[in-house]
Amino acid sequence: MWHRGSNSVISVDGTTVESVNHPTLLRLQTLENQSNPKHCSHLGKNDRPRSLGFCGWFVVILSIVFAIVLLPVSIFMCIKIVQEYERAVIFRLGRIMDRKPKGPGMFFVLPCTDTFTKVDLRSKSFDIPPQEILTKDSVTVCVDGVVYFRVSDPISSVANVTNADLSTRLLAQTTLRNVLGTKNLAEVLSDREGISHNMQFALDEATHPWGIKVERVEIKDVKLPQQLQRAMAAEAEASREARAKVSPPDLIALAP
Repeated sequence: MWHRGSNSVISVDGTTVESVNHPTLLRLQTLENQSNPKHCSHLGKNDRPRSLGFCGWFVVILSIVFAIVLLPVSIFMCIKIVQEYERAVIFRLGRIMDRKPKGPGMFFVLPCTDTFTKVDLRSKSFDIPPQEILTKDSVTVCVDGVVYFRVSDPISSVANVTNADLSTRLLAQTTLRNVLGTKNLAEVLSDREGISHNMQFALDEATHPWGIKVERVEIKDVKLPQQLQRAMAAEAEASREARAKVSPPDLIALAP
């Protein structure tokens, strides 16, 4: 059990941990509730198979009888195959039949009552279109990137969002704007790795209810306005010329 004292000390099974802030405490309490069935019994209600009802079972029995009567033909309708990188989410009379997707390999469905959706588990990538972003120090830059993601929960990707791929693409564009809007120009140019990690964390957290796992985010290119490029080039040239100049005392020291 986690306890918080006045001096922000938490005791975990007799072990004392100091200097834990409030968000970390909430996260630890959430993990404890998830691991303790007594505290999270309500979380499992939605995971239990729901009854089809009398009419539902009647239709299912008719479907089974129909499959048995037309067995030589119905066998081709009942047997389905998914590849190693795919999973099948089965709906029986509009309800998800099991909380675990089927596959890989062969599985059976009932004709007329069962439908299924294939979900690809392989990693995918997409380019973030160039976005014109106003940085913290009021400089307009054009930034693009690439995102790598995969489906980690096939059932959530089918049941919780209409199009998980498209939703992730659109969310990546807004996340790129939000993250870079808090950075100044120097940070955008020098801290691309930190920006990529921040985007990955934000995207992964937002897409978790959709069953999406964001594996990697990379910033491809940062384009500056032409006037700013010329100004920075002139400043760099002036700095090089200043360092190249030799003062008169230096000339005297070099004379034989």
